[in-house]
Amino acid sequence: MSGSRGRYFDGQTAMRHRVDAVFDRRTNELVISGDTLPVSQRWPAARIRALKDEAHEYRLTITVHSAGNDEAQRDAVRLSVSDPGLISELKRSCPELHRKDFRSGFIRRIAIRSALAAAAVVVVLFVLLPRMADTLARFIPVERETAMGKSVVAQIERALGGTERNALRCFSRGGQAALETMVVRLTQAQELEYQVNVLVFDHDMINAFAAPGGQIVLLRGLLDNADGPEELAGVLAHELGHVVKRDPIRYALQTAGSAGILSLVLGDFSGGALTVLLGNWLLKASYTREAEAEADRLALEMLNSAGIDSGGLATFFTMVASSEDSGPDLPAYFSTHPAASERADLARKNSRTQRDTAPVLSDREWQALKTICNVKQSEQQ
Repeated sequence: MSGSRGRYFDGQTAMRHRVDAVFDRRTNELVISGDTLPVSQRWPAARIRALKDEAHEYRLTITVHSAGNDEAQRDAVRLSVSDPGLISELKRSCPELHRKDFRSGFIRRIAIRSALAAAAVVVVLFVLLPRMADTLARFIPVERETAMGKSVVAQIERALGGTERNALRCFSRGGQAALETMVVRLTQAQELEYQVNVLVFDHDMINAFAAPGGQIVLLRGLLDNADGPEELAGVLAHELGHVVKRDPIRYALQTAGSAGILSLVLGDFSGGALTVLLGNWLLKASYTREAEAEADRLALEMLNSAGIDSGGLATFFTMVASSEDSGPDLPAYFSTHPAASERADLARKNSRTQRDTAPVLSDREWQALKTICNVKQSEQQ
């Protein structure tokens, strides 16, 4: 056996005991004895743990692990030795010397704290943030919101494959004139806070979305699959409904706030990543059921005021309903919240009550709009 003098702390008093520490190889135990100790201590080698001692590199401070120890006393019972021979013996003979043991109830406390933290994040994301976003949206200047919307639209253009500036933006004079005719017809009786800017992107996805600041994007796939201008006008009216309610800026603020909170929890988001996040959100158009229903209601009111048959919107929703399980790539906000078949029924019912409707575009104007992507805006520059 090898031994040395050491300092022993019993964990119950402030007294520092001068003891003899001897490692018994026959029993594989550390024996601690001293004049001031009531009884000798025998620590099994498998239960000896090293404690961090920053004061002296040449000193080893150890304790004995026991699941039954009182939590307040655990690690307070310790022995400090400085004899190189005993230190080497302990390092050689104690297989779990540097193991970190969890204290009693540690896993339970971690689970409880994690659950509370997760609950707090959920409350912030789904209760507080939506209310804060509603309030903040009312104070953001229109100019700043419009600039934000243009930035997000540019990001979406890149996400859809536009490698150069304005690479996907369609612009034929006849098609643009027809589109403006449709926008004026729909908005002439509306009080809008923005100057609405409607763009067409050359992409085969059947989709449309409204970005902050009155920016609206229609994708070519929507024009290719529309049976007539009234169908497109119904979709555009739905997007204008989101613009009227300022849904894009409210949900963009909510998404940005969510990204900020999640960045604290999961890691940092850069400003560029946040823009990408907003772009992905717009492509998925994950509005709430209430927001979608309100946009539908406003769309029908807009079509009624403009004298445009809402049967076109019913036709579109019917097509969506038949394609929900297998069909073209449809926007999520048309295929859910609420069911497309219900929305088609509402639009169809509204159509039966309409009077004095007139075509929104002539056949010539509709054909010009359908072929608007034959010319790109980049070719006009």
